Amino acid sequence: MPNTAIENVDPELSESEYARLERRWNEQLSELRVTQAGTQIMMGFLLTLSFQPAFQTISVVERNLYLSLVIAATLATVLAIAPVSLHRTLFARPGAKIRVVSITQVFLRLTLILVGIVLSGTVALIFNVVLGNTASLIGGVCAAVGIAAVWLALPLGVRRTLKKN
Repeated sequence: MPNTAIENVDPELSESEYARLERRWNEQLSELRVTQAGTQIMMGFLLTLSFQPAFQTISVVERNLYLSLVIAATLATVLAIAPVSLHRTLFARPGAKIRVVSITQVFLRLTLILVGIVLSGTVALIFNVVLGNTASLIGGVCAAVGIAAVWLALPLGVRRTLKKN
C-alpha cells in the first residue's frame, strides 16, 4: 500500500540551496551524458558521408545542406561538451556552482534545438538523395514536427498540468 503522504512531498521543499544545486547539477550531468554521446555519434555519421564515393555526385543544394548540418552538429557538440569545461575551469570556486548550473541549463536547451535541427535536416538530406526534393521537404518537415511535438509540446503540456496542482 503506497504512502500518499510521502508521495505528495516535493523534495525541493525540504532541501537546502546547496543540496538543490548539487541535485540539479547531477541531473544535468545525466542529461549531458546522453546529449554528448548523441551529438558525437551524429557528428561522426555526418563526417563519414563526405568520404563516400557517391558524395561526389550530390547536387549543390544537397552539398550546402550537408555543410549546414556539419556546422550545426559541430555547434551542438561544442555546446554539449562546454559545461564540462566550464565546471573544470570554475571547480571549487566560491559561488561557481549556481553559475555552472544556470549556464548549463542554457547550453542544454541550445543543444537540444541544434540536435533537432540536425536530425530533421539529416532526414531531409537523405530523403533528397534517395527520393528527390518533394520527399525531402516532406521528410524534413515531418521529422521537425515530430521532434517539436515530443521535445517541446509534450513537456510544455505536462508543465501546464503541474502548475494547476
